[in-house]
Amino acid sequence: MKWEKDAKEGVIVAGGNDEGDSLRQLYNPQGLIVDHLGHIYVADCRNDRVIRWCEGKEESEIIVGGYGEGNHSNQLNSPMGLSFDSEENLYVVDWGNHRVQKFEKN
Repeated sequence: MKWEKDAKEGVIVAGGNDEGDSLRQLYNPQGLIVDHLGHIYVADCRNDRVIRWCEGKEESEIIVGGYGEGNHSNQLNSPMGLSFDSEENLYVVDWGNHRVQKFEKN
């Protein structure tokens, strides 16, 4: 939910379509970060992926993971937290694999 200053109610900016694994759904989201363009990145924990929601879009896009739970470099296992560094590289706390992964900006 996004809350504008002095708002009486929030605005859904990601998910809100029950739990699930479609690009319109989240399943136990655990972490969120917003980039300098206003894109919302979500650690979608139970879907083992990081997704990006762009304002005005009804679906997200998978940024990291999405290949099922696992420990390969393109897989996640219960991602929990996200961060960007000054060069816009993405860091993901990959809780189930006991690691932090860095994904360089394309």
